[in-house]
Amino acid sequence: MTRQRKTQSAIAIALVLIAAGGVTFWSASRKADAETPPSKPPAPAPTLVTTVKASDESVPIYLTGVGTVQANATVTVKVRVDGELQKVGFAEGQDVKAGQVLAEIDPRSFQAQLGQVVAARAKDQAQLDNAKRDLVRYTDLIKQDATTQQTLDTQRALVAQLEAALKNDDAQIEYAKVQLGYTTIISPLSGRTGARLVDPGNIVHATDTTGLVVINQIDPIATTFTLPEDALQQVNKAIQGGKSLKVVAYARDGGDKLATGTLSLVNNQIDTTTGTVSLKGTFPNPAHALWPGQYVNVSLVLGERSHAITLPSAAVQRGNTGTYVYVVNASNEAQLQKVKVAQIQDGKAIIDQGVQAGQRVVLDGQYKLKPGATIAEADKPAASH
Repeated sequence: MTRQRKTQSAIAIALVLIAAGGVTFWSASRKADAETPPSKPPAPAPTLVTTVKASDESVPIYLTGVGTVQANATVTVKVRVDGELQKVGFAEGQDVKAGQVLAEIDPRSFQAQLGQVVAARAKDQAQLDNAKRDLVRYTDLIKQDATTQQTLDTQRALVAQLEAALKNDDAQIEYAKVQLGYTTIISPLSGRTGARLVDPGNIVHATDTTGLVVINQIDPIATTFTLPEDALQQVNKAIQGGKSLKVVAYARDGGDKLATGTLSLVNNQIDTTTGTVSLKGTFPNPAHALWPGQYVNVSLVLGERSHAITLPSAAVQRGNTGTYVYVVNASNEAQLQKVKVAQIQDGKAIIDQGVQAGQRVVLDGQYKLKPGATIAEADKPAASH
């Protein structure tokens, strides 16, 4: 064998040995891989949510509506006799008291009329006194047969006539006093005056339609509001036994409480065109927080629910099967829980069934949850697994 052929044989043997070693290494690797168990996938990160605990508290039960503030009473002050308006005793926009003098009409002609009827009464009184004395004389004369019965009867009739005239005079005096009293115009109620409609110096008449001024009673003040007719039974049940219901007025824009009063009227008829019933509340208004013509939101408090389970209304979700919440157990797992909601008011849900006081409930982040999902508070770092 030549030297070249020996070299080729050695190379061939080396290649065979290398190939055999590669096969053996590949087989050992496959076997090792088969014997090594696969690693578990990493646990999913907890879902970040915000939770809140269900509360046990006493909450008011009320109905809400939109109302309009109106004066508790309104009077247009008018004159009752004709004459010159001499004096006005109020300023525009002034608060006045019942019985306060508002204006005066020239009283001289009415004083003169009173003087006339007083004089007429004095004249008739003198004639009556004289007629009575004559009647006494005629009575004595008839006993002496010194006069006729006709004369005596005539005198008696004259006395009766003068007595009637005296009664008429008394009535005329009272009428004249009343007319004279009308020249001083007083406020019939306490309230606030509006614009002065007639200036001093003008001749006013009892037939004038405008009057002198309009007075609105604004303390107390009233608010009318409407509720759906379905609420009427609740209201009637709440006021049984003469119970007084509280009414609260709130500003339309910011919702600030303006005044608290009492229900004074439930209208005796339902408006069939709107399906609503009208109610009225009366409010003390010393600070004038309410003003006639103002629009307000009104809450009629029907009562109070004790030991009510409450949640923020945002925690309650609605699905095809009804309302539900996600409750969180001790293992921080969220479970879907059906609930029965009695009422939602002021952003608060009153729960009748499904949740107990103190239970954690998901408030925000429900859309990311599935039943059984692990949760973590959004404002806390998630626990590592």
